[in-house]
Amino acid sequence: MSKPKEESFPARIEEKIRQEGLVYKVKNGGQSGDASSDGIYRLSYWLSEPIDVFVLELGINDIIRGTPPNRTKQNLDEILRRVRQKFPNCKLVIMGMEAPESIRTQGIFAFSSANEIKEFKSIFRDLANSHKATLIPFFLQGVAGVRHLNLPDGLHPNGEGYKVIADHAWQFIRGIL
Repeated sequence: MSKPKEESFPARIEEKIRQEGLVYKVKNGGQSGDASSDGIYRLSYWLSEPIDVFVLELGINDIIRGTPPNRTKQNLDEILRRVRQKFPNCKLVIMGMEAPESIRTQGIFAFSSANEIKEFKSIFRDLANSHKATLIPFFLQGVAGVRHLNLPDGLHPNGEGYKVIADHAWQFIRGIL
């Protein structure tokens, strides 16, 4: 599902950076539908220029595709390791993911056990701890399952949904800039 670029999460964060008079340039390395393995595949391109802050927001599509939680964790760990290796002083932010009820009720949820759901949720806190990263516990907080904040598919935030997400995330990101 496409959304206007100016309504995306990165655009909303860039707007907040400008409003604060901070001098950072935001680059959106994500593509709709990305899984953690896609992030690894394209990472070299994004590491070609210096990075001061790296925000990792991947994993939810792994749930839909049925990627085992341990594989998702390995992929995300590899991304963070490569970023830190190339830019040792780069600050890391991890957008935590959960398996929202809206995904489970639509029948596109590939995990079959409560254990997998629990294991998936723990990935982000574990990675934040091991990489000394700032953790935003749940990227879709306040938006998942809220009809008027999502596109008609019920899965992807709309412009207003991304505004809610950016307002929440900014509380964490602002402090590290």
